[in-house]
Amino acid sequence: MVKTRMSDPTPEKKVLVIEPALALLEFSSIAAGVMAGDAMVKRATLQVLHAGTVQPGRFLVLIGGEVAEVEEALKAGKEAAPDVLNDHIFLPGVHADVVRALAGGRSPKSDDALGIIETKSVPAAIHAADKGVKGAQVNLMEIRLADGLDGKGLVFFTGLVSDVEAALEIADKALEADQKVRQVVISQLHAEMAKIVHANTRFGAHLGWDHA
Repeated sequence: MVKTRMSDPTPEKKVLVIEPALALLEFSSIAAGVMAGDAMVKRATLQVLHAGTVQPGRFLVLIGGEVAEVEEALKAGKEAAPDVLNDHIFLPGVHADVVRALAGGRSPKSDDALGIIETKSVPAAIHAADKGVKGAQVNLMEIRLADGLDGKGLVFFTGLVSDVEAALEIADKALEADQKVRQVVISQLHAEMAKIVHANTRFGAHLGWDHA
């Protein structure tokens, strides 16, 4: 059971609130993902439920609420379709900045360094973001997930070089080898590149593409 309804095709813009716990499951089968989401919401009382397709042909189920309820719903989702479960994440105390970034919030700042983590899945990116922002004094600039990235995830941190390096090291240790693509730290990002990254990390946005 969920206290809020699943998103409509054209939902009203609302502030995303997830506390204290968050879980997200990524399925390679859309049909199985819908079935798993249904099993999850039938198993536990949730405060947040969002689900839908992302590129390339995957299905995400995001839930939030009390720790025990979220954990129980997560179990139901994993049991429903284990053969097509690509990845999942359970955060019993998700950081507020991660929730803000999941809702599309960006926090560009002219800091000393930029750190980027590239992952193979959406849950891995969320995990990396949460670990990094909790473990080091960094600014979580942005999280990008799946669409336009062939299913991958991107996490952007800014801050002092040493802090950004620490965040990436912490995040790296939290991920499995098969979840990682690459991570980089760039100190003193050139002003022209910083202007681009701070404005929008999507290429088409700078050229006026409608779908960017």
